[in-house]
Amino acid sequence: MTTLPFATLDVFTDRRFAGNPLAVVWDADALNDQQMQAIAREFNLSETVFVRRPENPVHTAAVRVFTPGRELPFAGHPTVGTAVFLAERQHGRASNLDTIITLEERIGLVRCAVKINADGASFAEFDAPKLAEEIGPAASDAALAQALSLTPEDIGFDRHMPTLYSAGVTFAFAPVKTLAALARAKPSAGFTKDVLGVTEVYVYARLPEESPHAFRARMFAPEIGVVEDPATGSAAAAFAGVCARFEGLADGWHTLPIEQGVEMGRPSLIGLEIELAGGLLNAVRIGGKAIGVSEGRIWL
Repeated sequence: MTTLPFATLDVFTDRRFAGNPLAVVWDADALNDQQMQAIAREFNLSETVFVRRPENPVHTAAVRVFTPGRELPFAGHPTVGTAVFLAERQHGRASNLDTIITLEERIGLVRCAVKINADGASFAEFDAPKLAEEIGPAASDAALAQALSLTPEDIGFDRHMPTLYSAGVTFAFAPVKTLAALARAKPSAGFTKDVLGVTEVYVYARLPEESPHAFRARMFAPEIGVVEDPATGSAAAAFAGVCARFEGLADGWHTLPIEQGVEMGRPSLIGLEIELAGGLLNAVRIGGKAIGVSEGRIWL
């Protein structure tokens, strides 16, 4: 009987049983696409990562990322979690250490800076491999509201309006006026790709000025097996384009931390930093903590 090792981590959190769970399967070179998809479906987490030998030996690893329903070219919490896992596996956790992990993902090369924490959750951050770009027109306020079990009056705040952006994965971005509306949101029968144009919808609201964070968000993607995601780094990378367009930011770097997973009881914190130059988005950085939860073996 063949077995493969795996570990699980909680990502975008500094404590276990919060954040976004991630399964990492390593020594996965012999698995074909169907086997990886079946294993991801078995874990039934928002994403499962398969670690393979890199094409270029100077890189740390090649990774494949699967939801329970399909493969993704890039995802944020798998990138952060895998970088932390590989750094701790390579160097241990006996002492604090800074290191670089280089991942070959389907979208391209992703370099991650990792701070190993000997006493708790380690931290990883990466520059988004692709800048956010707008992808066609968004669904109407009425269509989004119906899909999210809200009213059209709930949609939009300040200059924010519904948009479609992608930094590797396309999301419909639905701004809502209040945290109460955000809490009420849930997919309805109208939540389909035929109606919305995408399978992933990111709903967000501004946090009060006294909050240390900028936004709170939720992400729904039931058609690809993710009823709700506790933390979505690829959406945060695309959300950088939304912020650059609507927030009226000056040139330079801006820190816009995002809370997610609160309504699920899995609170997460995604670090989002964006740089504008000449009024345009110039760079995006995503960061967060991750902590190991379990290890085991898969029987094949």
